[in-house]
Amino acid sequence: MPIPTLTQALWFLPFCVPIALWVSYTDLKYMKIRNNACLAMIAVYAVIGWPAMGMHAWLWGWAIMAVVIILGFFGNAIGLFGAGDAKFGAAMAGVFSGGDPFFIALLYAGCSIVALVGQRVVRKLPAVRRIAPDWVSWSSKKFPMGLALAMMLLLYLLAAFLPKG
Repeated sequence: MPIPTLTQALWFLPFCVPIALWVSYTDLKYMKIRNNACLAMIAVYAVIGWPAMGMHAWLWGWAIMAVVIILGFFGNAIGLFGAGDAKFGAAMAGVFSGGDPFFIALLYAGCSIVALVGQRVVRKLPAVRRIAPDWVSWSSKKFPMGLALAMMLLLYLLAAFLPKG
């Protein structure tokens, strides 16, 4: 199954939307993804995952989360991304259980590019700088990857609403 079912999306979206917005906001403002956001995502998966996906996919999701946190640990250790990015990536990875890896990789790449370009353009706008002058991501050389990860999570779930066929 390349994208989530409508049922899965309807189970996850009410909980994932506020978490994704929280992650985007804190990563843009502070260049940090809070542990509480990662724990909230894990809790959502723990409680909602089984009824939304079924036990088989839900259990595979935990395995995927374990693989992603291990890869994230190494990616962080060699400086590819921050620890919060690795933790949130792992916390949300279970939702993608059963999805098409090629579609997920394309979605990740697309969201990363759009988020990077969008953040780099928006931070140059004087009106935005006046509204949020103290946001760390406006002056950081690093990229707030939580923005791309949150976008990826939401777009993946919203793909369930696309017409089939």
